[in-house]
Amino acid sequence: MDQFYVFLQQLINGISLGSIYALIALGYTMVYGIIRLINFAHGDIYMMGAFVAYFSVSWFRLNFISALLISMAVCTVLGVLIERIAYKPLRGATRIAALITAIGMSFLLEYAMVYRVGAHSRAFPDILPTARYAFFNGKVFITSKELMIYGVTLLLVVTLQFIVRRTKTGKAMRAVAFDREAAMLMGIDIDATISATFALGSALAGAAGVLVGVYYGAINPLMGMAPGLKAFVAAVLGGIGVIPGAALGGMLMGLIETFVIAYGQSTYRDAVAFALLILILLIKPSGILGGNDREKI
Repeated sequence: MDQFYVFLQQLINGISLGSIYALIALGYTMVYGIIRLINFAHGDIYMMGAFVAYFSVSWFRLNFISALLISMAVCTVLGVLIERIAYKPLRGATRIAALITAIGMSFLLEYAMVYRVGAHSRAFPDILPTARYAFFNGKVFITSKELMIYGVTLLLVVTLQFIVRRTKTGKAMRAVAFDREAAMLMGIDIDATISATFALGSALAGAAGVLVGVYYGAINPLMGMAPGLKAFVAAVLGGIGVIPGAALGGMLMGLIETFVIAYGQSTYRDAVAFALLILILLIKPSGILGGNDREKI
């Protein structure tokens, strides 16, 4: 019975981590669906979101909601600027050129932050009260911060689905993802649609950075590297280019990593993630929810 309680506790922890991976993976999958680019700078936008919230709280004493909204806004602008400056000029170039540029932009963001704030970790301000709720006679706990992560993630994913399915911008994004040339002939502004995709994905990454800072209590300029790569694995696992697939892949990645750590194999937490990538590419390259007959974005 004790093993059952341990399993439930790790399930709660895994969903918390998976929610963060899901938010980052959504940005990857949206950008890939539109322009077939793996934006490796995406993990560093997540890092920037954490630092924007850190400075917002430290300097201006803002509350959690205000810091979250400011971080999402700043990351939205940053994502659009990166697309306009680094990726738009390469729109007609080879994929390898765009990929190398994405990697270069990732290092630029990381080491610009290292230069400005230093490479050391910083304690994230405690801006949310921490309450613990016990179940099963105190053997399983869930905290208010974990509930907050679930709530924010659910709200953002539902909002994203509404934008994609119900708004004019979302319909344009789906049209461009399905057939760019036909969308152009129908009068859709391709550049504006791509910018909107980067804006939405970057906003979600910024939100994930804030949630990580609040949950783990520490941030650093290189914090986007590993989560960014794992979120990419999560997007591939769920079906890159498919929004529900990215959310599902993020959750699965968080659960897998948490259970690997919980059962005494923390040394292999990163190895398991990339072994999973190799396995899914060998068995089902399109991912769990991917497929040629699915509508993608």
